[in-house]
Amino acid sequence: MPAHARGYEDFDGRIGRTIEESTPSWPAEKRAPENSPNIILVLLDDMGYSDIEPFGSEIETPTLNRLAETGIRLSNYHTTPVCSPARAAALTGLNPHRAGFGSVANSDPGYPGFRLELAQDVATLPEILRGHGYATYAIGKWHLTRDALLNAAADKSTWPIQRGFDQYYGALEGFNSFFHPNQIVRDNSILQREETPDNYYLTDDYTDQALEYIKGLRASDSRKPFFLYFAHTAMHGPHGAKPEDIDKYRGAYDQGWEAIRKERHQRQIRDGIIPEGTPLPEAVGKLGKKIPEWDSLDEQTRSIYAKYMEVYAAMVDNVDQNLGRIVELLEQLDELDNTIIVFTSDNGGTAEGGAEGTRSYFSRFAHVPGLPEDFNKDVPLDPDLIGGPQTMTHYPEGWANASNTPFRYYKGQTYAGGIRVPLLVSWPKGLPKNDADEGIRQQYQYVTDLTPTLLDLAGLQHPGTRNNLPAKEIDGTSFAPILRNAEAESTHPNQYTEFGGNRGFYSKGWKIVANHRPGTPFNDGEWELYHVETDPNEIENLASQEPEKLRELAEAWEFAAWQNTVFPLDDRSNLQGHLRRPAEEEFEKPVTLLPGTPKLERYRSSKLTKLRTFEVEISVSFETGDHGVLVSHGDQGGGYVVFVKDDHLYFALNEYGALHEVDAGELSVGDHHITLRTTPLLNFRAEHTTIVDGKETARLSDVWALVGFAPFSGIDVGINRGGPVHWGLYSEFGSFRYSGNLHSVRYVPGEKAAYDPEILAQLERDVEAASD
Repeated sequence: MPAHARGYEDFDGRIGRTIEESTPSWPAEKRAPENSPNIILVLLDDMGYSDIEPFGSEIETPTLNRLAETGIRLSNYHTTPVCSPARAAALTGLNPHRAGFGSVANSDPGYPGFRLELAQDVATLPEILRGHGYATYAIGKWHLTRDALLNAAADKSTWPIQRGFDQYYGALEGFNSFFHPNQIVRDNSILQREETPDNYYLTDDYTDQALEYIKGLRASDSRKPFFLYFAHTAMHGPHGAKPEDIDKYRGAYDQGWEAIRKERHQRQIRDGIIPEGTPLPEAVGKLGKKIPEWDSLDEQTRSIYAKYMEVYAAMVDNVDQNLGRIVELLEQLDELDNTIIVFTSDNGGTAEGGAEGTRSYFSRFAHVPGLPEDFNKDVPLDPDLIGGPQTMTHYPEGWANASNTPFRYYKGQTYAGGIRVPLLVSWPKGLPKNDADEGIRQQYQYVTDLTPTLLDLAGLQHPGTRNNLPAKEIDGTSFAPILRNAEAESTHPNQYTEFGGNRGFYSKGWKIVANHRPGTPFNDGEWELYHVETDPNEIENLASQEPEKLRELAEAWEFAAWQNTVFPLDDRSNLQGHLRRPAEEEFEKPVTLLPGTPKLERYRSSKLTKLRTFEVEISVSFETGDHGVLVSHGDQGGGYVVFVKDDHLYFALNEYGALHEVDAGELSVGDHHITLRTTPLLNFRAEHTTIVDGKETARLSDVWALVGFAPFSGIDVGINRGGPVHWGLYSEFGSFRYSGNLHSVRYVPGEKAAYDPEILAQLERDVEAASD
């Protein structure tokens, strides 16, 4: 035997193995059981109960009709009042507060139930399925990472790839432009597009990528099952749709929201979605005001309002078209029958467009304490632009009321309108329907049931661990029994709900609900009681007639709240909820941005500029004929841009869609130091001054400060990628990269305005500390 093949003794005298014996052995690749089904979970955003044909809509959704014919409609399925909690519950099976998502991922109150990151002991559905041999793909809206962790330098442990997905393509934010996304992420990298392609539409782009993932998998492996989590940005505002889809619905809503609501209600009863004799409640807005009758509006107002709904319908139609593309591919691959397709919404239709709707979404969506009453929440842009890329629109709450037919109220509330949404499940091979089964289930089920149900249908076990450590036990229960048997009992008899102090508890056909007004005490007097088994749209409040039942459910809610880390209740009226953790002070330090720097992420950019004095110092060399953007921050919904054109320097402010352009004078050949100084004024007003080589050359005074989510797109140096701040420049020059020699752009944040919520919160905290 050759010397190198003989055994050997180490220094401890232990006998080593021969080379032949020590040949490495790799573990076999984890393979899913033979004939495991593919799984597709399609989750829409802010879509109401009645917005698709299988649940009573006039909007054409032939793909969903087909899935309804081959599958099951759950007409008594419930979710959380808002999006991030629903997504956390759907992907983990945990109640949202236990998953760390008692609210949306755009705050940081510091409570255990509001950590706004999936904890390390929370196992996700894609992690579980990948452990069973599935390929896992995520497309679209994520919104399960706290906003301070969306930047390029952040810890990415809560980004999709780190939470179980092999590949990801989409937007980490809660919403986006459908024409010029502010940020798209592929896997762990933020994409930098010089120009948005012509005729770009976000839902189409998402679907193109989903199809590519499936085709790529099948090109390499003929039988490996996949999980596709397709989380749409639609139907979240700002609304926008393709012209050809909008044209399809021209005139369809001229009859108004009362007529549409009544027609949907009649179809729901005809089709067995709701019981015969279910009345239609009075149309009431989110704040309790009666929604105006359509005929009481003037002709111009009716025309604008109808266009808002045409756009919304076109968006739903487009979602169905794109789902149809996925279904068609599965047919080509002969895999449709063995694919579980689930389609639902993360919460009910939303009234965030207000009573009037808006063409300037970011002004309507500005939720800042002390905002003046005269703050303009609808910039009067040309009505012909509604739904296109130049506007940021949202429909009025009259249409949201129609979306939630036959229920009352909206997203964010714990009434049925906020939490009862459509659910379709189709799996022809595993859930075949017989002629006697109409395919509608009236049993109560909840969003936490999705993970255990999909595992149950696929014949897979939850491991109970994550990274070889114990994982939190899930709260949901599989509803596979009711999918297979229409007479089976609900597998989810009790459930608490909470968001922003709005509370609810369901138990075996009874429900209590509290519609809390922020800033008021939380008390038992807020509770209303409904027997939803006979009164599904919560019209008859039985609190005074059934005090024992009310007390029983109120106590059950409190017990569940303690079990699920719901406390302390947070209705966002406490200013200290606006404080952020000390680590974020890094975001408020001066920063120098060089040409070629990727666009700064939205939240990171906002910390340099929001409700404070700040200076933008631009170092540039100019030669005759040089032109382009020096710095831009924002998009169509609001922002500012400094640019050179025709040898002149310009400053432009997009005030939520209203453009102000100021000529800051002709530039001479040579090096220049340009400063843009922004100063907050009283009552959320602002002043912008342009200084060239120490001399003031232009001033724009007394305009609205950009607050809330404006600017929504981040800071860009030497270019305006994505959504254009200045539409005229974009139409003529595209992204308008600066043609000369731009040396640097430096942001220097200054003092915050006295009305900045963080300043007010710190003052409040200091007063409390002094009085202790």
